Amino acid sequence: MLCLYGYDPCLTVFGMELRMTTTFPDVSISTERLVLRPFEEADIAAHTEMMNDELVTAWTSVPHPYTTQDSEDWVRRIAPAERAEGRGIVLAVTEFLTQRLVGTIHLRNTDWRTLATEVAYVTAPWARGEGYATESVLAVARWLFRTQRFERIELRTAADNTASQQVAQKIGCISEGVLRNAWIVRTRPDNDPGAPWTEIRTDLIIWSLLPEDLDGAVDPMAQAGYASFTDWN
Repeated sequence: MLCLYGYDPCLTVFGMELRMTTTFPDVSISTERLVLRPFEEADIAAHTEMMNDELVTAWTSVPHPYTTQDSEDWVRRIAPAERAEGRGIVLAVTEFLTQRLVGTIHLRNTDWRTLATEVAYVTAPWARGEGYATESVLAVARWLFRTQRFERIELRTAADNTASQQVAQKIGCISEGVLRNAWIVRTRPDNDPGAPWTEIRTDLIIWSLLPEDLDGAVDPMAQAGYASFTDWN
C-alpha cells in the first residue's frame, strides 16, 4: 500500500490509540452454484493447469510455462500473504456440487483509508461460458459493500480483452477512462500453438463499481431461474 501525506493507519483520538482494521477476515463466500474459499493443497494440480491456459498466458503477467512449483508457491505462500499483510485477499472459486476449481478472485492494492480495492479474476478453460466470473465477482462485490463497508472496487481490463470487459459491464461497472500503453500482453500467430509468445504493449480500460451501482447489475442466477445469490458464510 502506498503511504501518502504521512497517513498512518494507527490513529490517536483524545490520547487513545485507535488502530484501523487492515486485513480481510478469513472468509468463505457461497452462492447457489459456487463456493469462494482460501486455496488448499488439493487445488495445486488444477490451479497449475488453469494458469497454463492460453488466454491466461495472453492477458496476465503470470509465469509461462506455469509450473507446479509456481502453483505451490501461490497456494502456500503468496496467496495467504496477500491477506495476512493487508494487501487484499485471494479466493479459489469452486463449484458447490463438484468442489472442482473453476477460477480465482484476487482483491489487491487495497487502500484501507479510502476503503477501495482492485479486483482481478481468472476463469478456468473448462468452466467458461457458465457465467461463473460474473457470479463470483458480483458475490465478492456484495460482500465488500454490505459486510466490509467498502466504497469502491476498481477493475482494469486490457483493451482487447472483451470477455473481461463483458464481466465488468454485467456487474454494473462504469468505464472511467483509459490508461494508454499501460500494460503488456502476450500474443502469437493464430493456429500455431508451437510458436513463441511475443510481448506487446496495450491500453488498459479502467472500470469502477460503487455500492449504488449494484442496483443495475445483472443477476446471472436470476436469469437462469435460480434464487438470487445473496448468502455468504
